[in-house]
Amino acid sequence: MSDSFSDSDVDDLQENDLSRIGVSLPANLLNSFDKILKVRGYSSRSEGIRDAIRSYIRYHKWMEDMTGERQGIITIVYDHHQRGLVSAITDIQHEFMGLIQVSLHSHVSHARCVEVLLVRGDVKDVKEVAERLMAQKGVETVKLTTIPLEG
Repeated sequence: MSDSFSDSDVDDLQENDLSRIGVSLPANLLNSFDKILKVRGYSSRSEGIRDAIRSYIRYHKWMEDMTGERQGIITIVYDHHQRGLVSAITDIQHEFMGLIQVSLHSHVSHARCVEVLLVRGDVKDVKEVAERLMAQKGVETVKLTTIPLEG
């Protein structure tokens, strides 16, 4: 399996190229996914999963292809009850304090928080912050959005 991929890897899906896999999901995640499938009119879970995987691959390809200085936002949703997570997130932010311009924190519910970081710097460092946050146990979502400083 190669580490790189092209748009054709994502877009050229043919019936004879299909592989069957098994996936274990928490019931609430599957229920949420099924609701989305129904609203969007998917004919099957498989079709929805293929579409979700394509989107995931495109997002990571976009992250891989970015270069230069960028301004961006990193949005993190996490369970603040996860032991050591708040400390780990704070440590990462302190490590990259030259990159992080603003940090905004909000309590979504008793257990969930959202944090928004305004970042500016070399895309390599911006991606590293996002990837380090993604790797933390208890982090539900990390979303990175950037724009080039010149364009």
